[in-house]
Amino acid sequence: MSIPVPEDTRHRWWVLATVALAQLMVVLDATIVNIAMPSAQADLGFSDNDRQWVVTAYALAFGSLLLLGGRLADMFGRRRMFLVGLVGFAAASALGGAAQTFELLVGARALQGVFAAVLAPAALSVLTTTFTQPKERARAFGVFGAIAGMGGAIGLILGGYLTENFNWRWNLYVNVFIAAFAFVAGSMLLSRTVVRHHNQLDLSSILLASGGLFLLVFGFSQAEPKGWSSPEVWGSLAASVVLLVGFVLRQRTSEFPLLPLSIVQDRDRGASFLSILVAGSGMFGVFLFLTYYLQLTKGYSPMQTGTAFLPMIVAIVITAQLQTNLLVPRFGPKIVVPFGMAMGVGAMLWFSQLQADSGYAHVLIGLVAMGIGMGSIMPPSFQAATLGVPRSSAGAASAMVSTSQQVGGAIGTAVLNTIAATVATAYITDHQPAGPDVIAAGAIHSFSVTYTWAAGFFAVGLVLSASLFRTRADRAARLESPAAAPAAAEDAVVLAH
Repeated sequence: MSIPVPEDTRHRWWVLATVALAQLMVVLDATIVNIAMPSAQADLGFSDNDRQWVVTAYALAFGSLLLLGGRLADMFGRRRMFLVGLVGFAAASALGGAAQTFELLVGARALQGVFAAVLAPAALSVLTTTFTQPKERARAFGVFGAIAGMGGAIGLILGGYLTENFNWRWNLYVNVFIAAFAFVAGSMLLSRTVVRHHNQLDLSSILLASGGLFLLVFGFSQAEPKGWSSPEVWGSLAASVVLLVGFVLRQRTSEFPLLPLSIVQDRDRGASFLSILVAGSGMFGVFLFLTYYLQLTKGYSPMQTGTAFLPMIVAIVITAQLQTNLLVPRFGPKIVVPFGMAMGVGAMLWFSQLQADSGYAHVLIGLVAMGIGMGSIMPPSFQAATLGVPRSSAGAASAMVSTSQQVGGAIGTAVLNTIAATVATAYITDHQPAGPDVIAAGAIHSFSVTYTWAAGFFAVGLVLSASLFRTRADRAARLESPAAAPAAAEDAVVLAH
């Protein structure tokens, strides 16, 4: 008796387009609001000290609830949680766009983060369970990984356009249209076929994971405004370590673990999560400080700043397709991902040489190198992070991918921001009197030092990825071994629901 092919695999390339669009919306929302911040601040009248919460509220809710969102996708169905996430994200975006007070805007951003934590794991797990043929899977993850790498840059471009030609509120309203389109497509394309799993949640696991991740992101987010010596910073980070250690211990004994430890204990998947975390933290050296450089030093408008990142997007798209279709099948992530890390090191060191009078050609070379690096890191890492995961844990593995990216971004922002602020202050102190020229020179010097540190992030990623990823021969032998059979068998069990 033949088994009917699920609709989501018959229309799998349209499914890819749908989930990629949803992923793009989630990723770009981390940066699209940044360019609109001055306009929103002038409109709603909040202080410089408060403006960080417009960005932080999204990151806190998103980062802390991802593991729960991944498990909900495994429990209640990827299609259902994908659509719920889209509706909730659209509603939160509309609420934020219409906000007349600072408090309502921050609340809406937090609500966006909640539904992003539902949507992102569901989107990636749909992809993981839809594309099972190696060549097609590589191509699909090439597209998805490219979006993860370039979403922040697209957010800067779109944010600049909407802010200049409409107003800051459209940076939030635009999500309503994107989500509506993805919802209609998802409703038609995604199959109702699901794998039946347990539908129980371990409350202690949820509290430990969400609390630990919340305090981790919060602690790093407060490092720049409060300083590393602040009790809010070190107290939050210390409490986070305690809760996350407790979470790991709980997963070893829980009947219904939120994150089965076998997912992260696999060398390839562990290497992938670490690679995504490192890339996420280092990438902020480009988005954050290059934006400052182009706008404050070179006098670019928001739209010009966003457009300046276009070569990086093109490089990511081209590289991602070349790597996933040609180089990854031939050499594997053990060669391709470290190469991407090396390109990241080179790009950051190149950016560290920027001066006040440097032309855009200098920026362009660094952006192309960074695009090649991200296009080499993200797609293979996304693919390896979810390869061989049983269907029952696809959501949990997908959530770990997004968690790695979010935590990496939080760490990168905090550490690099703090370094930049410290270096700039020290420079100005050493070059009194602090006139405009000294302040401008201090900013350039702080950017240079920060890029050098970001190069160090990628250097660590190079060593970790080269050391941890399995060789192609080792991976092939492992997949053919009897121990791999249970996972493959569980992947094949699909029940109509």
